[in-house]
Amino acid sequence: MYLTGFADEAAVDIDGQIKATRELGWRNIEARSIDGVNITNITDEQFEMLCEKLDAAGIMINCFGSAVANWSKKLSDPPESSYEELKRAIPRMHTMESEFIRIMSFAVPEDDSINKPEVVAEVIRRMKEMVRIAEDGGITMVHENCDNWGGRSQEHTLRLLDAVQSPNLKLVFDTGNPVGRKDVRGTPPYRYQDAWEFYSAVKQFIAYVHIKDGKMYGDKMRFTFPGEGDGHVRKIVGDLLKSGYDGGISIEPHLAVVYHDSTKQSDASIRYENYVEYGRRMEKILVELGVKKFK
Repeated sequence: MYLTGFADEAAVDIDGQIKATRELGWRNIEARSIDGVNITNITDEQFEMLCEKLDAAGIMINCFGSAVANWSKKLSDPPESSYEELKRAIPRMHTMESEFIRIMSFAVPEDDSINKPEVVAEVIRRMKEMVRIAEDGGITMVHENCDNWGGRSQEHTLRLLDAVQSPNLKLVFDTGNPVGRKDVRGTPPYRYQDAWEFYSAVKQFIAYVHIKDGKMYGDKMRFTFPGEGDGHVRKIVGDLLKSGYDGGISIEPHLAVVYHDSTKQSDASIRYENYVEYGRRMEKILVELGVKKFK
């Protein structure tokens, strides 16, 4: 098992991200943005410099936290930007020897329109094209249960996997996302998802894990340290360990900064300290669950 995280929540620049990772004693970063630009979109020169700094620090990028088909890419918009981003990532992933690239399945409304046959068909068509690109490039995509078609319920995720059926498409399960997401099945009013219920349904397809946690207060989610919210962090991680899981655990605190919410920005020292503290608390949970060694 290894620990990693969205280090852009610790610092904007790569030097700060490396510093936080080394302070935790970890060897991996889930790279999302460097100086505010996604790793798939930085220039070749910037990427080369990034590689040099990571190599000097003895740190790897285990996963590209891409924006491919994410919450900012509407299903009503053309998909080509996501295809091109995925293609740009492939050679960089090989250079970094990265295991995964995080993807989603396009932004859709939080209502029953997502279950219309034409919507389902378009999502699956696009995902099959992305899988084709991944297969040709020899990489593995991990789909996140977030603000996207496949994240609207466990049934949507399973339907997506069943339609595509490729070893190049697996799941990254985020413990905190279900807490603040509606389960768009049946008829309104929709209830919020249950993280344990979602996890249990998709468990066999999980190749990677994001740790986020929080509680709902009315229609607002407040993020917490791991194990202090309704994401069933300890229960889910404990069950994974009992099942022999030995993959990555990636922290995404959201305590001091929410990547897609410009109103949730904090002083640089606070975000750094929150990230490191979050990592230490996750380590403590793992030790309490019986993990004796992690990278």
